[in-house]
Formats: sequence, C-alpha cells, structure tokens
Amino acid sequence: MFKIAMLSPIAWRTPPVGYGPWERVVSLLTEGLVARGIDVTLFATANSVTQAKLHAIVPAPYEEDKTIDPKVWECLHISEVFERAGDFDLIHNHFDFLPLSYSSLTNTPVLSTIHGFSSPKILPVYRKYNKKTYYVSISNADRSPELDYIDTVYHGIDLENFTFQEIPEDNLLFFGRIHHDKGAAAAIQIAAETGMKLIMAGVIQDHDYYRSEVEPHLDNDRIRYVGVAGPELRDKLLGGARALLHPINFNEPFGLSVVEAGACGTPVVAYSKGSMPELIENGTNGFLVSDVRSAAEAVRSLAAISRRKCRQIVEQRFSRERMVDDYIRVYQKIIKEKTK
Repeated sequence: MFKIAMLSPIAWRTPPVGYGPWERVVSLLTEGLVARGIDVTLFATANSVTQAKLHAIVPAPYEEDKTIDPKVWECLHISEVFERAGDFDLIHNHFDFLPLSYSSLTNTPVLSTIHGFSSPKILPVYRKYNKKTYYVSISNADRSPELDYIDTVYHGIDLENFTFQEIPEDNLLFFGRIHHDKGAAAAIQIAAETGMKLIMAGVIQDHDYYRSEVEPHLDNDRIRYVGVAGPELRDKLLGGARALLHPINFNEPFGLSVVEAGACGTPVVAYSKGSMPELIENGTNGFLVSDVRSAAEAVRSLAAISRRKCRQIVEQRFSRERMVDDYIRVYQKIIKEKTK
C-alpha cells in the first residue's frame, strides 16, 4: 500500500477542539485511511491527536497561541513536508495555495483539496500549477472554469459522533461563524418572523458585526448565543433543533454543519447559494430559499420533512467511509498515472 503525506493547516489543532473545519476534515480522512491500513504521516501542530505518524514542527496552533507568527511557522511547516517528499508516494495538501509553490521542486505528485477560494486574487497560483499538480473540488459549485480537476469529493463525517433525534425541541438553530457571510443577522430575522426561539452557536469571527447585528437582539430567552460548541454540545444543539437556519450570503464551497445537522435528523433551511443545492434535496432533507420571508415559510412547512430521511441521506452520501473510498480511488489514479 502507498505512503501518504497529509498536510494539514496549523490555525487549529488536528482535529480541532471547537472551530476548525479544514482540520476536522483532515483528521477524519487521516484516521479513516489509517483504519484501512494505509501508511499516513500527518503534518500538523504538535498538539494534534492521530493514529497516523505525527510529524510536527509547529509547537501550537497560531489561533490558540498568539506568540506564533503565522507566516514564519507556515513556511517552516510547509517546507518540512517537501523536504521529506521523497519518503512518500503522494503529498495530499489541505493548506490552500502556498504549498503549490514548492511542488515543482519534487517528483512526488501533489494533490490539493481546494477547500474554497478566499479571493479571486489567489487564482494565479492555482493557474500556474494547473496540470502540473492535481486538484480536487469539494463541490461542483466551487469549481473554477480556469482549472482542471481530477474529481469532486464531498466531505464526510463520523456518523458515530452525531445522535439521531426523532423528536426535537421547539427552537431553531444558527450554527456557524458569527459573520456576515454566514447570515447570522438573517437567522435572527427569520426567527422573529416565525415567532420561534433561536439558539446561536459559533466562533465570533467579526466582532464589529457581532456587536452591531447580533448582540442587541440577545435576551437570553428568545435569542440566545451559547458560544463556541464543542462536540458534545454540538451534538445536543443540532439534534435538538427543529431546523438549522443557514441563510448564507456567499457561495459556500461546502457546509459541514448542514451535513452534521442532517446526521442528527434535523432539516436545514438554507439560502440557495454555492453548494447548497448539492447538499439539500428541496422538500426532502430541508428547503432551499432566497430570503427571510421564504425561509420563514419553509420553517412553517417543517412538518413535511422526515427527520429519519434526513439521517438516511447523510448515511448514504456523506459518511467518512464514502469520503475515504473516494480519496483512495483518486490516490490510485494519480499514482498509476505517475508510474507509467
């Protein structure tokens, strides 16, 4: 079996304690590969937890230890894997565009999972290394027409960490970054329109936005913010909600919280942007809407959604095992091509 170098981001631990969606996916994939007997070396922060071989040059995540200079330690972290490139059959990059600038210095093939484009300004790097390396998209909606892709691989989740709940509590849930992109303010408006209680959870990424658009509405009764939710609270909140509100203001590459909610049996009411039509079957595991008014109407129609069907869709389409299978096929295709 082949040897894989798995390059994780260093903003958070792998797996993250709370927020850290890229690191969470890297962890699930790494552990799933190891369980299949594949030799994986995980390049991540020193406090990371894995059954793979951990190779760490970065002492701590820079979002948790502000003495860590991101640029300095990103350089040290990325160079470490490429200086050992000859030890591996493939380098799997989850670190965005920067590692691509090292890729021509080795004969070891480099596969990059593109977790999203933070800005069109980063596209020149991807264009330069197009056809020289390999790209995987995490949804068809997030593909750039300027790039070539070897495949689309949807994220998977560990279903054992999400408890199916047939009968929810009488509240809605917003679960994500407190930021305009994620639509936290719209979620508050939707809840007000329906007269339902709203629980909000997630890292405050934009403090000005939180202070102006969210905090004035918090009353610890109808609208509550409960902070960043770890695994246990996440499971409780997702399973206990009548619906997850996902009124995004950007073309989201993928929505882990959408899949996680479904695993708990909770339907999602989402703005139909980005990858949402690929994750949500309108009227089956949630509703695709366009604004606050249509979202409120969807909330009033939640009785038509089978919570058990929500769970079944995740089991069929978004399990960790399916994700691991897909990536193994991609690895085999690349390695076979490179050894011709």
